[in-house]
Amino acid sequence: MAGPVLPPEREGSPTPADLTARRKSIAAMIAAQQAPLAVTPQQAVLGGISVLRFRPEGAHEGALVHFHGGGFRVGSPHAQAPYHAALAEACRVEIIVPWYRLAPEHPFPAALVDALTVVSALRGTIGEAPLIVAGDSAGGGLAAGVGILAQHGEPRIDGILLHSPWLDLSVTAPAFTDNTASDPLFSQTSAEIAAESYLQGIDARHPLASPLFAGIDRFPPSLITVGTGEVLRDDSIRFHEKLRAADMTSELLAIDDMEHCAVTRSMELVGAIETFARSIAFVAAVRSG
Repeated sequence: MAGPVLPPEREGSPTPADLTARRKSIAAMIAAQQAPLAVTPQQAVLGGISVLRFRPEGAHEGALVHFHGGGFRVGSPHAQAPYHAALAEACRVEIIVPWYRLAPEHPFPAALVDALTVVSALRGTIGEAPLIVAGDSAGGGLAAGVGILAQHGEPRIDGILLHSPWLDLSVTAPAFTDNTASDPLFSQTSAEIAAESYLQGIDARHPLASPLFAGIDRFPPSLITVGTGEVLRDDSIRFHEKLRAADMTSELLAIDDMEHCAVTRSMELVGAIETFARSIAFVAAVRSG
């Protein structure tokens, strides 16, 4: 089976004033909430792309690349630093979080090009050590997209960890209607705006923009976590079922009353501790082979 091909990169649209203000507000909020972390992050460059590295002291083996969420339009590696630091310390694994390019200035496939570049560069530096690709929300879509691209070539990926991944940009899943009242963080309208900003004319069912529609035959072992009340519930369930139908190794952890990307936001949220524990076990299993 031939894999999908990345389309050419394109010029994007100017940043709307309201999006610029939103980015500044988020950055200020993150800066105000800074606190000591279990692992102090360091800025670095991989494949020409800036990243934040969480490297635990002492012996550690392997690496995990995590792509942050934010509807492809907002967010940064600093947004989920407490989660990344805690996971790095608990798993004794280095975690790398890239600053991938954002829409609308940089539409699809720019973010995915950056994601693949970082993962490929990292594989070149760690040799045969275990490499896990992860992401939450839109970042989960990028992680899955890298997994699709890597099915028939490089780099070798040993596991994929997805938290509330956005895998279908057509925004037509029943969960957008079923869970509109139970998901305080994401909605059909916001998803449609984000998808249009990111795709800018590309078919929403392009298999690298929406991995739910990609062919599967060599996808890495995966753990997918989601709250049953999320509007992205169906993306997780359908992708898990697609992987299992293709005889891939996939585990789905669906938790009632868990909010969107709870584990990356706060351990005090419903389901976060359980999701974190299962993520640690998944990383350990990948590392042990």
